[in-house]
Amino acid sequence: MRAKLYVAMVGLPARGKSTMAKRIREGLREDGIQAAIFNNGNMRRELFGSESTKAAFYDPTNLKSYDAREYICRKNFEAAREYLACGGDVAILDATNARPSRRAMLEASLTDHPVLFIECVNEDPVLVETCIRRKANLPEYAGYSAEEAYESFNARIRYYESIYCPLSVERYWMRVDTTANRILDEHPCEDSPYYSAIRDILVTMWVRRLFLARHGQTVYNIEGRIGGNPALTEKGQEQAAALATHLRDKTIAWVFTSTRLRSLQTAAPLLAARVGTTHMALKEFDEINAGDCEEMSYEDIRRTMPQVTLQRNADKYHYVYPNGESYAILRERVRRGLRRALFLAGDAPLMIVGHQAINRVILSLFLLRRSEDIPYTFVPQNQYYHICTLPRRKVFELVHYSA
Repeated sequence: MRAKLYVAMVGLPARGKSTMAKRIREGLREDGIQAAIFNNGNMRRELFGSESTKAAFYDPTNLKSYDAREYICRKNFEAAREYLACGGDVAILDATNARPSRRAMLEASLTDHPVLFIECVNEDPVLVETCIRRKANLPEYAGYSAEEAYESFNARIRYYESIYCPLSVERYWMRVDTTANRILDEHPCEDSPYYSAIRDILVTMWVRRLFLARHGQTVYNIEGRIGGNPALTEKGQEQAAALATHLRDKTIAWVFTSTRLRSLQTAAPLLAARVGTTHMALKEFDEINAGDCEEMSYEDIRRTMPQVTLQRNADKYHYVYPNGESYAILRERVRRGLRRALFLAGDAPLMIVGHQAINRVILSLFLLRRSEDIPYTFVPQNQYYHICTLPRRKVFELVHYSA
């Protein structure tokens, strides 16, 4: 008889549970394992509609809504049990499962196959806030103003926080940092043939489609000056328009830029032609801080600050500009920005319009280059990188566009 497994997601709202559930399902399917998701939220909306958007529906002292939510849970796990009995291999229960009593009930009820709990953790306040804002725009909040929906969802989270207890006593479980694709702790389900595959899925940096472009030409590029906040030249504007034209038939759900003018101007034509694409400017993607050398030309630095040129040429990766940054320092904030971008985009296609040093660091996180080689990575202004990294598929290509 073929082995079966229940996977029960755990975590507060806006922590990435549903994205992780979908990745587990897709990753297992690529290995020929039959997996399906049973989402409590979908059933809640189907059975209770707009009534379930009210914060009071999640009040743990509201016995009527408590019974309704327990009914949803039982109905969903019965559907999962039937799925496994009819040929499925892995049934994924997508819900908060915040109470230890709820999880104990699942273990006591689903005795036909092991139950593996996966707790999703996300402590990044920027991501949580952004996710809440997005969820408040879902169709189920159509009758609310934006602020009413936001407050209602926040109140829902507070109710969950009042009863939430992390995994600890359950038989099989994993705790996962969903922003870093990292397993924080686990009580392994080593008897399951699917456990190793699920671990691999959870620690893989999932990028279904990432377009990584550098901003267009600026006056500083022509003059060989670094940093600052220059605007695009006429050629730079032509490059931005050409990039938008080249990608006009590509689906891009999110566009991330730096806060610098040249990055924003490069993204502008792309965003102007796309209804529904979300734009977010992240300071983590601002160009490397050259400190006292900001807005200077390399020639001026060589002439007036020869020690900077000598020391930087000796170790370009670790060299810290006076009152500025090094690539080594830069890497940590860029990694944080990339994690934020990938978490928010989920499995949707995204684009990052960065800078030369920023894109070098991002590329290094996919190419696994030696740190000392990062400052020499080729980052042109009339080409972009197309990147896809999935458990069973890797694509990395440099694509040329006109201008």
